[in-house]
This record gives sequence, structure tokens and C-alpha cells, in this order.
Amino acid sequence: MRRSSGSGPRLWLLTGMLWVAFLTASPQAEEAERRVALVIGNGDYLTIEALANPTNDAGDVAAALDNLGFEVFLGLDADRNAMRGLIAQFVDAARSADVALFYYAGHGFQIDARNYLLPTDAVIRGREDVESQTIDLNQITSALEGTAASTLIFLDACRDNPLGGTGETQGGLARIGDAAGFMFVFATQPDNVAYDGVGRNSFFTEAVLSHLNTPGEDIASMMISVRKDVLAATGGRQVPWENSSLTREFQFVPGDTGASPETMLWQLAASGQDPELMRIYVERYPEGSHVADARGYLDGTRFAALDDDALTRNLPSAVDAEETLWELAQRTRMRPLVEVYLSQNPEGRFVEEAQRLLASLPAPEAEASSPELLCERLATHPRDATANTAGVPLPQLARNAAIAIDACGQAAQAHPELPHYMALLARAQAAAGQRAEAIRSYRAAADQGDLRAMVSLGLITETGDGVFKDPTEAARLYEQAAERGSPDGAINLAVALFNGAGVERDVERAVSLLNQASEAGSAIATFNLGALAQDGIEGNANEAIELFGRAAALGEPRAYRAAAVLLDEGRGTERDPEAAADMLLRGVASDFGEAMNELTAQSENWSVDTISAVQDKLKDAGLYDGTIDGISGPQFAAALRRWRDGGLFINVSDG
Repeated sequence: MRRSSGSGPRLWLLTGMLWVAFLTASPQAEEAERRVALVIGNGDYLTIEALANPTNDAGDVAAALDNLGFEVFLGLDADRNAMRGLIAQFVDAARSADVALFYYAGHGFQIDARNYLLPTDAVIRGREDVESQTIDLNQITSALEGTAASTLIFLDACRDNPLGGTGETQGGLARIGDAAGFMFVFATQPDNVAYDGVGRNSFFTEAVLSHLNTPGEDIASMMISVRKDVLAATGGRQVPWENSSLTREFQFVPGDTGASPETMLWQLAASGQDPELMRIYVERYPEGSHVADARGYLDGTRFAALDDDALTRNLPSAVDAEETLWELAQRTRMRPLVEVYLSQNPEGRFVEEAQRLLASLPAPEAEASSPELLCERLATHPRDATANTAGVPLPQLARNAAIAIDACGQAAQAHPELPHYMALLARAQAAAGQRAEAIRSYRAAADQGDLRAMVSLGLITETGDGVFKDPTEAARLYEQAAERGSPDGAINLAVALFNGAGVERDVERAVSLLNQASEAGSAIATFNLGALAQDGIEGNANEAIELFGRAAALGEPRAYRAAAVLLDEGRGTERDPEAAADMLLRGVASDFGEAMNELTAQSENWSVDTISAVQDKLKDAGLYDGTIDGISGPQFAAALRRWRDGGLFINVSDG
């Protein structure tokens, strides 16, 4: 088992500070499905503490939903009359819609388990003012219960309680949702308080925006990804939560999930021989599967070794390249990719949308004035990478340790409520060789509830790295992190339970912990469950194949090869060379090179039938001119290399 280490909107002014937009449906939406959305962001309150990000959150969500085919009603800094008018229009539109989505960012609170949203002109001196000064969320949901639409309610609205959180009021929002056809999504757990964020968007909205454009992902799976990102960004202090009674699946972008953004970026860069995209790949995925390839391309050693004719004939068309680059820019919200799209396609099909997306993303100068953003970019642990923040390997952090220590120290001092910055400071101190300081910082962050600090302290204690070696204390720290939702804590505790290290051996509980981490979206835990099923310890071969597929989708590309082994051998399942070949080709495209190496240097590990099936698929793609004989050779190896560098643009799957 592996241990875990650690088309712009048309906006017009209606009244006061209210802006409303009704956006026409995008052609990306299925023609038969009508989608409507109401998005409200309130931050500039007249009598209550102002919030920096809700109007950014609402504007960015509205733009993203517009691109996804929603008709969007947008209210920014809306007073109570404006909110009531927007809600009436939205409810009326929802009566003839297939999907109705309400997204609110701003102040909200609960009284007697009932939730209230605050207009910007709210004046609340006591309990008697609530009904006349706020919007009762229950009234919105009750009105929507009469529609046939699948209804999605997103509430990034638990930032504060203007009545002080005493007596009959409570911080955060109350759990709601019983009617069929609804999904309620909260920025954080019921009764807890969410954070406004330190950049342009709140932690929650940033995560939602980062996953809206993942094709083929149903909303339940999307929320797992959102939860992972918010957990990582806040060190576990904020945990998004949802309550669903949807009666049918919903995908923001219907279709096949396809390849990961990392693989897409690599193949787009390699097939186009684009050094700018190569540099973006290395920066964004410093421990990625293709880093060695990308660096080889950049220093010129890889291009010279390729068959120019074979490479050229398989380059994507200009239209394909533009569409793929734009899809990738939308999915990742990486500013450099949007800039590359605009520079390479000044008259492109998506220029208007790209310009609007670019305006919503932090500019480089924003980082220079934000120690928080600089700290996150320089010191984020690879296991805490999010859709918007790359993980940084320790040697890379060591090269920038002094800058990281200064930035993280400032961020930790400015945000004592977010011990995540103290944990990042600890990692920077460790990279600089300041062991005693790092351990003190880790302990301070762990004491305040930071999950990464707990796991890192556990590893330090387990190995005796600068402290007294104590497996029992390490297991306690892993337990503490696991109980608070850390997949890494659950994985490391599971390993300890399997090995009886610091705790009594308990295989059943170890498997339960791996399932907990897998359900939270951990690729490592899912892969380990697949290995246990493969070996008959917990499950069977068919379950192992399914788990390996899930692990690959979650970001463990080596799981493709693991599934291919079972399919090739027919070990505990029906032998299927065609399916094994598909898995191997997916692995060749996305893993660290293991699948390609085995098919070439260790081809005896695979059956003739499976290698023949791989050859046949490569021949269909126009990459292989040799004999379909199940025997590896130079032509086969060259075809696999070309597949690794551009196979996404060619469909060779029979399924």
C-alpha cells in the first residue's frame, strides 16, 4: 500500500446598486433542456460589515453559467425590493425549466433552524426586524417546489451573523431540504461559518468555478472535487456540505469525462510542439507524469529524436487545437492558458468568452501585493494541490524558502483564524532546514485544527525526524486528522492498522478507513482498495477493475495498467484483450511511462493477443504501419511514443 505524504453578459443598470442580466442560452446546452439560474452576490451592506468577494463570486458564477447554457438573472449588491423582484422572475422562469439553480453569496444566518439571506439595505436591531428586513430562504424553496425542474441551491452565505450568534440565533446556516428534486449545497457544514477568501473569490466559489466545466461529471461527483479543494485551501477548517433528493442525474457539461487536464495540456503542447504550453505544463504540474518529457522538449533533446513526417500527419487541425485549448482554459481557469488562447487565436470563436474569463482571474500583480497568494504558490504541499494551486515539491520550495517563509509568516499573522498559513510556514521552514521552528509551527497549526499539520506531524513523529520516534503518537495524530475529514490521515492510519504500527492490528478498520478516504475523493485510497480486491483480501477482480478505473479518474494514472493486468491475464475475471489494450493506451497517454516501458522493454509480460489489440488500435489511428503480430519492436515503440504525445486527438476505442 502507498502511504500518503503528507460571450460576455449583457448587463444594464436598473435601480440603485442593483445590476440585472438576462442572458440568452449558449449553444453548449442541449437544445431540449432549458436551464435557468438566479445568482445574487451582496457585499456592500449599508449597516452590516461589508464583504469583499460576493459580487465577484456572483459575477463570475453568472458568466460561467451563461457559457454553460443557463438563462441567468443576476443581482449584485441588491436591496430587499430588488431581491424580491428577481426571485419572482426566477420562480416564474423555473416553472417551464428542466433545471433551476439559485446561487447566493453574502451574509446569511439562522434563527430557530430557519435561514435568512440579507439584502444590502437590511437594518436589524433585534429579532423583531428579521422578517421585514431579510429574505426567508424557505419561501424561495417552497415556491420552487411547485416546479418540475431539478432544483440546485448553492449557498455561500454563512460568513457572519449580524445578531451576534447568541440567544435564539446561531452562526452559519441550518440544515434544510426534504422535498424531492432538490439539491442543497452549503459552502460549509450546517451551523458553521464559511470564509470570505483571500483572493478574488471565496474558497468555496473558487472551487465551484474550477469544476463546473468538467465534462461528464455528475453534480455529486463534482461536489467531491469541490470539497477536496476547499478542505485543502482551508486546512480542513471549512468543509462544503450538501443534501440531495434529486431524482435524476445532472451534469453541467454532458458527455465523456475523457482525459485529465494534465494529460490534455501535455498532448496539446507535444502535438503542437509548443514551448509556451510546455513551460505552463512544468509550472502547473511540477511532479506530473510528463515533466521529464516536457523538459526534454524544452532543451531540444526530444524533438530531434522524433519522426517528423509521422508527427506532422497526426497534428490536430487548427480548429481542433483551438477548441481543445479553450476547453482546457475553461476547465482549469489557468490565466496563462487563457492568455495563450487569446494570443494564438486573436480572431477565434471564443475570444469574447476568453476576455471575460481573463478579467475574472487574478493578475500577476495581485500576487505581488498578496502574501497569502504568494505563500500558497510557493509552499503548497503536493497532496494539497487544488484545481487552481499547484503543489510544490520540497526541493523546489527549498530554492525559494526565504521568500516563502516571509510571505507565509505575514499571511499567518494576518489570518490567525486560518491555521493553514501556519502549516505552510512550517513546511517552508522545514525546507530551509529550520527543523525546530518547523515543528513548533506544525504544532501550533495542528492545535488550531489544521489537517495537513496533523498529518505532517504524524509523519515526523512516526519516523523520528527531529523528534522522539513515537508510532503511537503518530497514530493518534492520524486518527485526529481522519476524524476531521483528512483522507491522508485516514490512509496513514489505515497503513498503521494493517502493519500494527503504534496500534493494534485491525484489517477490518483499515479497510473502512480506506473506504472513507476513497469516498472523499482520494485516488491513493481507491487504488489501494483496488489492490486489496485484486488480491482477494477485500473484494474480487471485477471490483478491483472498477476501483482501478475510479482511481484513474481521480488522478492515479498507474491504475490503468493495474486494470489491464487483470484483463490481460483473466485473473479472477473474464479475459478481455481488447479492454486491456484500451486501458494500456490510456496508461501510455497519462502515466509516468510504466505502461509504455512494459509494452516495449518488457513485452513478455503481456499476451500476444493484448499486444496485437494495441497494435491494431494504433494502426487505426494511423500511427503504426507494422504487422499485427503481437510482437514488440522499433515500429511499435515509435507508434506508442507518438500516441503518448498526441493520442487524445485520435479516437481508436471501439467503445
